Order: sequence, then C-alpha cells, then structure tokens
Amino acid sequence: MTTPPAIRFIPMDLDQIAEAAGRVVVLAGADGKPGPSARKVNQLTRGALARALASPAFGDLEPGAAMDIGFPAGMAAVAVQLVKLDRKADLLTARAAGAAIAKAAAGKDLLVLAGDHPRAADLSLGLALRSYEYTEQKTDATKPAPDVSVMAAQPEAVAAAAGAMAARAEGVFFTRDLTNAPANILTTTDFAARLAAMQELGLDVEILEEPALQKLGMRTLLSVGQGSESPSKVVVMRWNGGAKDQAPLALVGKGVVFDTGGISIKPAAGMEEMTGDMGGAGVVAGVMRTLALRRAKANVVGLVGLVENMPDGKATRPGDVIRSMKGDTVEVINTDAEGRLVLADVLWYAQERFSPRAVVDLATLTGAVIIGLGHAKAGVFANDDALADAFLKAAAAEGEGAWRLPLDPAYDKQLKSRIADMKNVGGRPAGSITAAQFLQRFIKDGVPWMHLDIAGVAFPPEATALAPKGASGWGVLALDRLVQDMMER
Repeated sequence: MTTPPAIRFIPMDLDQIAEAAGRVVVLAGADGKPGPSARKVNQLTRGALARALASPAFGDLEPGAAMDIGFPAGMAAVAVQLVKLDRKADLLTARAAGAAIAKAAAGKDLLVLAGDHPRAADLSLGLALRSYEYTEQKTDATKPAPDVSVMAAQPEAVAAAAGAMAARAEGVFFTRDLTNAPANILTTTDFAARLAAMQELGLDVEILEEPALQKLGMRTLLSVGQGSESPSKVVVMRWNGGAKDQAPLALVGKGVVFDTGGISIKPAAGMEEMTGDMGGAGVVAGVMRTLALRRAKANVVGLVGLVENMPDGKATRPGDVIRSMKGDTVEVINTDAEGRLVLADVLWYAQERFSPRAVVDLATLTGAVIIGLGHAKAGVFANDDALADAFLKAAAAEGEGAWRLPLDPAYDKQLKSRIADMKNVGGRPAGSITAAQFLQRFIKDGVPWMHLDIAGVAFPPEATALAPKGASGWGVLALDRLVQDMMER
C-alpha cells in the first residue's frame, strides 16, 4: 500500500541551510518579520528573501499559500519557497500550508525551516496528505523517496505531536488506495484480503462468505452481486480498545467494487469512474486502520458489504421482489439503485449482532446529492440531532465539508410499491432524501443513526486542497475525530 512520506524532525542548525538540496521552505507571518532561519536564508541569498517579503506578491498571498524564489544565489537548493503562515494560524491553515509545500515539491528533497512555529506538526500532516500519489499500476513507480526534513527548535516535541497524526494519514492513504484501485485488481476477494491483513494491527477481522450470507437471510445484498463472477462478501472489523461494557459505534460501508448499473445499465460515458463505488467501504476501512494504529480507547465495529453489480443471465431484473434480512420485501424498480440494497442487510445485521450505541453508514449512494451539494460537501441524514451535530462539528474542525439534509415521513409515499412493502427508488424528486428514507426503514427504533451520502466528495473531478485528483479519502479524519469526541473523553 501507499504510505505517507517519512518526515524527519531535526534540531536547528543554520549551517545546514546553505548545502540543503532540493527545496528549502521558509515560514513567515503576514507582517513579514523574519525569524532566525529566515534571516540566515536572507543572508545567503543576498537580500532576496527580504525583497520577496516586502513585495506585493507576498502581501497578496492568502494565508497558507506560498511563492517561490527560484535558483537562489548562495544556496545549493533549486528553490526557496516562502510560505505565509502566522504563528496564530488555525489548524486548517497550517495544513493548507503543508499541502502547498508538498504540491510544489513534486518529489524533490525538502528542508522545512519551522523553527519554533506552534503549528509545525499540523503543517507536517498537510504535507503528508498532499504528498499522496497512486502509483500501484505504474511500471516506473520505483522512484527513490525524497528526503523530507523539518528543522524545529524542539524537534522531539514536534515529532511526538506529528506522530500522533501519522495514524490518521495512513488511514487516509489506505482509503485512497482502495478507492483508486481498478476493479480487475480490487475484486471483492482482494478487498476482503486487504482488510484481513489488518489483523496484524490488532483488529479482529471476520469474512462472511455467500453460504453464511444466505443462512443469515441477506437476500437484498446477495441480489446485487448474483450477476457477477466475484462472490459477494461481508467483512466485519472489530477494534476493542474501550471498556468491556462499552457498546460499540458501528460504521457500515457500501462496497460495490464496480457498478455497471446491472440490467438497468449505466451510459458508457464515465462508467470507468464506477471503480470508486466502494468509497463508503473504503472510508470505513481507513477509519478502522487509523483506530488500530493509534490504539484508540474506544470500541468500534466496521462492517462492509462487498459486491459487484454486473448484467448477466443470473442478474436481478427490474420488477423482481426480494425479501431482506429484516423480513421486509423490496420491489426492485431500478437495479442501478443497488447500494441501498447492500446497506439494508448490513445495517440490520450490525444492529442484530452488536447492539451498537449508534450506527453511521457511508455510501457513494446517489447522483442526486451531487446535483444538490456539488463536490464540496457530503449529504448528512440523521434520526438523532446530537449525533448529527457531533459529526458536523467534527467535520468542520477537520475541514471536511458536510451539510445536513432532511428526513421526513412526507417522502415515504414515493417508496410505496403496489406489490411489495416498498420500492427501492422513489423517482427523481428528492432522490437523496428518498434513498435515506429507504435506509431508515432498516434502523431499529431508538438506535441513533446517521447516513452519509459521499457520492460527491469521495472521488471529486479535480484535485482538492489535501489530495491530488482521484480519491480524496474524505471522512477518515472527521470520523476519527467523532470517535475521539464521543467515546474517548
């Protein structure tokens, strides 16, 4: 798997600056007053840094943004990067600064002159996250790793703070790797194997195969995958870091490794992006990895339904009626509304088996949420205000966009079926809401539940502040913070 860059935290030694290869990064506040390391760089460059600090170009920079001084005289570096970062900058601005450093570095060696800046660790996390590059399928991907060093007044303290964040970066990278992987590589079997490998981190991982799913009555989930050669599976990951009597938080993810739409086949244009339709399961996996790596003092269970939705002589047809594990019957109007069929059974199973304190599901569920919210925010639906508020607070703190949308019985009439208990789609109006209303029918009375529709944020069409184009890893940071806020304080 792709791993975050190894960042060394080293003590201040101004004599090293002149000979540093690659790129040298200087942090400066909006006032442009240079610290000791900046004064050293200014001396070496014969005043070039001071001129840059006094220039309109630096003054016009947004907080966290950067500018370059190319091929500076008096230094071995190919560039000095000047980053605007006040000492009172917030966490998100510091991460943005780190991302600006990583984006410009493009694989070159880095020396970041952090000095005694209080946000050095947060900057390092932003640098790590934006350094991600998916190269698993490239034949020339064996480039030597660049040397990344942060020169700090108290390197041990910064390293300790950054080390606590490293588990989160690795969880994000794991999610991105899974979501970026092509469907001929990340089959349901391969996906399950990658999750099983996390047992070495201390997770308890169990794989439920098709015979077990049949016995449990997970017929809506199995109906999605019955047209594929890849066997459907449910993977259960348990992290038991809390008290023995602490009810777990259940995280449930949609893991459709490829979605053709089934018999209700999708248009050909853009179908290659359906390799990312397992994004919800990818986020659950990334969160569980983070919790295990940081030895979280909480009990959390992650469950993912892994299927492939293909057209075939055995595939589910529009008009078929399927009985869920709960016992309700569903008339399948559109086989391209398959994610909710996967989640319905896994949600019920999670409650039946683990009696969780709360349930959160994630899915690249509807195109309608992209129409409503674009690629900046995920749709949040919840039957519990406290759970929704806690998540929205966590998401805002981590800079992961989220917006709460309504649940209301008024939308249920769109799901009425003439021949079954419900239809799996409610038509185009309020498509994201009717999908959430469908899922809510598989939540037991009194169980706090939240549904996150991440179709717009899991695989955005352009690079984001902390990720290159491709899978973003959205949700790992916010959900990890939610676990800390809800269960570890």
